[in-house]
Amino acid sequence: MYDMGVCEDIVNIDISDAVIRQMQERSGSKRPKMSYLLMDMLQMDFSDAHFQVVLDKGTLDAILTDEEEATLAKVDKMFAEISRVLQGRETEWLFGTEEGRRQLATSAGFRRLVTVALHREQHYEGMAGIQAELSGKVMELAPPGLPARQQVPFLSVGGDIGVRTVRHCDTSPLSGEYVVEDVKGDGTCYFRRLIFLRNRNVVQSEARLLASVPLPGQKKRRKDKKPSLTEPPATIDRSYLCCEHHKAMVAGLCLLGGPDPLPGAPLAVRVVGLGGGSLPLFVHDYFSQAHVAVVEIDPSMLEVATRWFGFSQGDRMRVHVSDGLDYVAKLAAEGTACPCQSQYDAVMFDVDSKDLTVGMSCPPPAFVEKPFLRKVKTILKPEGVFVLNLVCRDARLKESVLATLREVFPLLYTRRIEGEVNEILFCQPSPEGQRDPTELRARAWALEEALRQPGHPWDSSYVLADMLQAVKIL
Repeated sequence: MYDMGVCEDIVNIDISDAVIRQMQERSGSKRPKMSYLLMDMLQMDFSDAHFQVVLDKGTLDAILTDEEEATLAKVDKMFAEISRVLQGRETEWLFGTEEGRRQLATSAGFRRLVTVALHREQHYEGMAGIQAELSGKVMELAPPGLPARQQVPFLSVGGDIGVRTVRHCDTSPLSGEYVVEDVKGDGTCYFRRLIFLRNRNVVQSEARLLASVPLPGQKKRRKDKKPSLTEPPATIDRSYLCCEHHKAMVAGLCLLGGPDPLPGAPLAVRVVGLGGGSLPLFVHDYFSQAHVAVVEIDPSMLEVATRWFGFSQGDRMRVHVSDGLDYVAKLAAEGTACPCQSQYDAVMFDVDSKDLTVGMSCPPPAFVEKPFLRKVKTILKPEGVFVLNLVCRDARLKESVLATLREVFPLLYTRRIEGEVNEILFCQPSPEGQRDPTELRARAWALEEALRQPGHPWDSSYVLADMLQAVKIL
């Protein structure tokens, strides 16, 4: 591969010191960019996602000498290490399991599907450029007998190809590499997004940008001139919820209170998972007596939310940098020791999982285990609501999660987000407050009318009540 010019940045490892010395002597002067390292591939020294390709030239044959338990454990360890050091989405549940690939092909509606991942450094004006580059290779993979002039469709997971400007990039010890970027939406709308590069096809947080206001001494932009992504960062529109699941989570707060839920009522809300801060900010701004406490495990996310997404703390908004599991367990223990300890009207989970191989990307599995869910129930008021953003592709795992939730919470509503994997679950500690979907939607209408407060901007491009139109009782 080196001599043919396929690739020069090649790292070779072997457990034999003699082999490494021999190859260094043989290739050192001829192939200066190729390296040889003494290393055990069952415990490699490389960082996560270090390589784009891993080739095995016989190690599996050497290890798999029998089918004894100890041998199979070594094989599992070998593949775990390969998965760890590989870049890309090959090890995700969606691509790395038969069930995941079947779901992907079914959702696309084709029997044969080729998936291509674009590197972030690649820039295209649109889908036509991608199609022109890939068409030849796609036709090489076409099934025998396909007509010569057959058109092969190209699908995209997003519409922002090549139209983005990276505002900030950094690495967090907990979240890995991440970027904050501005992208162009439909018409003249622009959005700011937070992307974790380990899962680059998922938007972790999104906020709409308001048009920039010219600074003193600046000339106003001509009316016919479109906004430029190279201009200074614009103001975040805190009145607009970009994420469909955030709209549903806010609409679910209509389960609280009496027949006429008013935003002016005192509320104690706990949000686990900060991201860009859009959800807790909206609750803080539009529920004037709400005290919002956010738990975020990654201090880097607090910095990102504050600097790039307009987030701020105050008397009614506090962030606790802590593991959500530990923090909820602590609150539950305090509540058990002192029943007079104040409980929460609403607890919201919007926290992503770092393990992409499980089939559930939100929340991490430990957050939906029965002992922990019982702790969540402990910190809720009897008439309170636990709101969970569930993103689970594995059908059996999802059914297991729902069964566990039903065991802990007597009353459970669910709302699927159309066109997305997200499912929002509204869980209540008591079955006495059960309301049918028609009543829920009426309460959501009343809540939205109350949220349209004088002096507060309100975006009329979506209706909160519609978020509960297809809600079901489990």
